[in-house]
Amino acid sequence: MSKLPSEDPFLTTSTSMTIGGSTSHFVLRTDMGVQQLPLGALPELGVSFIRVTWVDLTNTVRYRVLPLSYFYRLLQSAQPGLTVTKSVMGLVLDTMAEGFSPIGEYIYAVDLTSLRVCTYAPGNASVLGFFQAKTNIGKEVDAPVCPRTILQRIVRQAEETLHTRFLVGTETEFVLLRSTVPPVPVNSQGWCASGALMTGAVETQVMEEIAKALIDARIELQVFHSEAVNGQYEVVTGPLPPLEAADVLVHTRETIYNIAHKHGLRATLAPRLRKDKYGSGAHVHISVQKAPGSPPSPVWSEKPPLTRIEAQFLAGLLEHLPAVSALTLPLPQSYCRMIDGMHAGGTWVCWGVDNREAPIRLTNETQPKSRNFEVKTIDGTSNPYLVLAGLLAAGTIGIRDELGLVHDNCGDGKTAAEMTREERESKGIHKRLPSDIGTARKYLLEDKKLKELLGEEAVSVFVRVNEALGKAISREGETEDTKEMRLVESY
Repeated sequence: MSKLPSEDPFLTTSTSMTIGGSTSHFVLRTDMGVQQLPLGALPELGVSFIRVTWVDLTNTVRYRVLPLSYFYRLLQSAQPGLTVTKSVMGLVLDTMAEGFSPIGEYIYAVDLTSLRVCTYAPGNASVLGFFQAKTNIGKEVDAPVCPRTILQRIVRQAEETLHTRFLVGTETEFVLLRSTVPPVPVNSQGWCASGALMTGAVETQVMEEIAKALIDARIELQVFHSEAVNGQYEVVTGPLPPLEAADVLVHTRETIYNIAHKHGLRATLAPRLRKDKYGSGAHVHISVQKAPGSPPSPVWSEKPPLTRIEAQFLAGLLEHLPAVSALTLPLPQSYCRMIDGMHAGGTWVCWGVDNREAPIRLTNETQPKSRNFEVKTIDGTSNPYLVLAGLLAAGTIGIRDELGLVHDNCGDGKTAAEMTREERESKGIHKRLPSDIGTARKYLLEDKKLKELLGEEAVSVFVRVNEALGKAISREGETEDTKEMRLVESY
């Protein structure tokens, strides 16, 4: 497991080098711990270009490419970063959401702790950052709509006020397509089938190259294998502090997209293609621990074993999960996957030990150091920073408000969908998850506690952009084939 990040996102370490007569300090964080790498080593690694990268509210990865020499010069400025139009957060495919003006700029301040060599794109490295208001030097003000800032703030608040820390592991499911019109998968194999990774097959080359690229990027790849849908695969990466986990997920997805493209394929994170029985998810695993130096959390339950903060976190997550769904399932097509019997979490708000038909699955329940909650109501069209911000905010509310866990374990033989109403009620199962994005947005806007933690402005802007995205991804009068083509080519 990685060390948790320091309080300062912009770093200072003992490693230094001189660029143009001044000293620059930074650290490259990886799943292997904190590893120091001087900026001057980038040319030795063959890096000529830096991709200054961000992820917008539609989960589109965007970047500007800087020659390494100019990036070095940028770091010497009083406020290292790029100026970006404020309308950047209103971009929706080939349109602009209402309410965004061409007037005004942000500073996109680079966060050198996110610097990582793009092993899928020789000669390139990428760095993420934080959107800030343009102010007098020394008076930086975070932009309330910056997804990375929102996540960082929630993580810090949990540690500073509740003495709680989180680790997050991620899963990425995707389908490799030979063509997008119509979508044609690379093979007709199934879950963990040997035929899905045959020697010499293009999909085998792609998957092995993805795996090597992630390992070379110092990302902890735990496993990859074929999944249940034709041409579908999954990549699982190890636990990290939340902000770093989201950064690694962005890098992982870029690796998958680029290497597939290199071999003439299209990788898609689309939640579900019309011809497929199952869909593609982006499950996350969250472990909840007391911060070092604070008293351990007392045991809340022996069977299944949960500490008090784990039970409170789970209670908050269940209470606010319908509202968080707007962030984790952001497209109309997201809800084609979220039906009972799909092993995608089902439609009822509940949890269970190793229950894959519950939206929250408790895994490794007898191992305190690795026990975690797998959240299944997420797909790859969602912004990973907003996903983790929403989930952790919901759980944090549970810890802060000391919520009691009123839902019993739904893991003793029947799924919630298979139970009678009386059986569900006996386990505290009363609510269903939203069945469409419009309902999810309504829940989000009505959830006052969640909006308070995420930020009123951030929620308002997200909903406005998300409404525009729904219209842009599924346009009136178009055929279903056209809508599906846009989905797989956008995600």
